[in-house]
Amino acid sequence: MAQTLVTEPFPISRIANRYLIFDVNIISHIRREHNICGVLIGTIPNLSQQNVFLGIPMQLMPEETRLLVEHGHAYIVEDADAHKTGFMEMSREDRLAFLRQMDKQGVEMALDAKRRAADKQEKVLKEKGLERKIQEKNLRRTDITPNPATGETSVGPSDEKSLSDSMPPSPTVGSARGQKVAPYFITPTTSHPPLPTPPLSPAAELPKVPHTYPLFRHLQSKGYFSTPGLRFGCHYTAYPGDPLRFHSHFLATGLDWDEEFELLDIVGGGRLGTGVKKAYLIGGEDPEAKASGKEDGSDPVRAFSIEWAGL
Repeated sequence: MAQTLVTEPFPISRIANRYLIFDVNIISHIRREHNICGVLIGTIPNLSQQNVFLGIPMQLMPEETRLLVEHGHAYIVEDADAHKTGFMEMSREDRLAFLRQMDKQGVEMALDAKRRAADKQEKVLKEKGLERKIQEKNLRRTDITPNPATGETSVGPSDEKSLSDSMPPSPTVGSARGQKVAPYFITPTTSHPPLPTPPLSPAAELPKVPHTYPLFRHLQSKGYFSTPGLRFGCHYTAYPGDPLRFHSHFLATGLDWDEEFELLDIVGGGRLGTGVKKAYLIGGEDPEAKASGKEDGSDPVRAFSIEWAGL
């Protein structure tokens, strides 16, 4: 499947102080290009009574959103205001054009699904050595589908119009093989189109992030994928590559530079990390190094990994 080009910066919807992405193409783009995984929170329509496999929208952590905005890859959009303004300004012609586009897309998807099902059936029959049944089906399709080369009369535009006027409307459409299929009903997952993409606001406020953000940014700069670490009692779970391909390497906890901590917390984190075949990582941002790092470009974050080596 060909990759759809995503134009940056792209909008991130803010709804009730949550940062959401509804476009599948943007979701795959930020995972592939920016090491951002997010968390899918949407219910799958045909499997609505389970929460093991979820779909769009994707919710981003404030840290992930802040990173994308700071680097100029995305911008924040107040979703409720954008929808209210967009629908108020939309004309009736634009709405009808969008509905016709959805109907056309539903017909194309239905025909494509019917075509793929027929091809799959033919493949199974060939594997079972039942080529004769395939030939019989092809003959029946030839009898059903008119062939202009044989001199059969085709239905002209005027005949089609008179025929449609005398018959009630049908929800089915004809396929290329002479069969009728019901068009799919398309439910768009995004509002763009029909609404225009919200413009970039230079005065938009950056997302508020916790004190652990410097460690998250540090791990991202090193090429790590970071996911929420609640499962292991830490702030982030750091992966050396895509989580679908790699196991995590670190249980990361962010601290302030002068924050006090219990030694038993370090021991417990190290034992937990070693028990699940990971290392426990703590890190924070040095304020003095941050002030001097603006000039020389050095990273003000220092991190330490801890392993439990019980003998």
